[in-house]
Amino acid sequence: MLTAMLAAVTPAAAAAPAAKATAAAVQLTPQMLQNLNLHYQAQTPLQQHAPWLTHLLAALFVIAAVALIGLLAIQTTKQEGLSGTIGGRVDANYRGRLGFEGQLAKVTGGVAVAFVVIATLVSLSGI
Repeated sequence: MLTAMLAAVTPAAAAAPAAKATAAAVQLTPQMLQNLNLHYQAQTPLQQHAPWLTHLLAALFVIAAVALIGLLAIQTTKQEGLSGTIGGRVDANYRGRLGFEGQLAKVTGGVAVAFVVIATLVSLSGI
């Protein structure tokens, strides 16, 4: 396949028999490479007109992922409570969630929703 592409670009390679022409024998110049019309993946309109936005979305995605990991790591189960994390388990379940734990759960939920929304936008933007 390479010899066929080179034969289309260079007249010297077209004159030589295909069996004897090798890729090492042909010197490729920048002009020859341009004539091959090798195209990379086309950019999306968002990447063409607002590259800063794609970088911002990628940065927000990483920040949301790290924040979600951190928030999930510091949360406690309902059986442990905050004191179970610090000093030991408490077996009394007469109290519901503590104020801090409730707020932490709400923030974690918000970060999780933001993570999913940002991941969808990153996916649609084509980066």
